[in-house]
Amino acid sequence: MKISHKRKVQGKLQKHIKAVKSASVASLKKEKPVKVVAAAKAVVEPKTDAAPKAVVNASLTPKQQQILDIVRQNAEGINPKGIGLVAGQEESKAASWASAGLKKLAEEGVVERLQMGSKVLYKAR
Repeated sequence: MKISHKRKVQGKLQKHIKAVKSASVASLKKEKPVKVVAAAKAVVEPKTDAAPKAVVNASLTPKQQQILDIVRQNAEGINPKGIGLVAGQEESKAASWASAGLKKLAEEGVVERLQMGSKVLYKAR
C-alpha cells in the first residue's frame, strides 16, 4: 500500500469522525429545556412503566427494536438462534445475527440474560 493512499484514507476517516462528533454536539444544543408548570395541573397522573420503555425504544436501531419485540413476545425466554429464526434469518446465521443486538440490549438493561447450564435465554424486563 502506498503511503499517499494510506494518508488519504486516514484523512477521510478523521473527517468522518469530526463530522459525527459535531453532529452529536449540535443535536445536544438543539434540545430545549423543559418548562415545569406545577400550578397548571391539579390532577396528579399516576406513573407507569410504559413511559421509560418508550424513551429506551426511541434510541434503539431498527434491528434492536425487532429483537426486543421478539423477546417481549416470548415471556418465558428465548435463545439467540430462536430470535434469528423468528426474524427470518437462515438457520446457520440466526444466532450470530441476534447476538450483537442482544448484547447492546442487555447492556442498556432492556433485556435480561439468563444462563442455564450451557444454554442462554433472554427475557424482557
